[in-house]
Amino acid sequence: MNYEAYSAKLKIITDPKRMKIIDLLSCGEMCACDILEHFDFTQPTLSHHMKTLENAGFVNVSKRGKWNYYSLNQETLTNFMREFNQLFFNSDNCICQEEHNKETNEERLLS
Repeated sequence: MNYEAYSAKLKIITDPKRMKIIDLLSCGEMCACDILEHFDFTQPTLSHHMKTLENAGFVNVSKRGKWNYYSLNQETLTNFMREFNQLFFNSDNCICQEEHNKETNEERLLS
């Protein structure tokens, strides 16, 4: 796991406004104008949050006419949640297993 990259993504989604945007998008694709109705900030502020989520790969954007439509990027979220589970729950991919397998392989090479 790339801890620096994962930490950066966590920081992006821990913003309460971005969490709410992700929650809204979990219901399906939304126009920026419809997302904006749920907040007390301006359209440029929404654009900033959406661009941040887009750059992190959490949302997809498509332009239709003058409006942007946003949806969750399911592939990115699936990978993100897999890494989250790997971080908090014992699995075949946990760091202890990786280090144990590395040591075992090194021992085989030396014998």
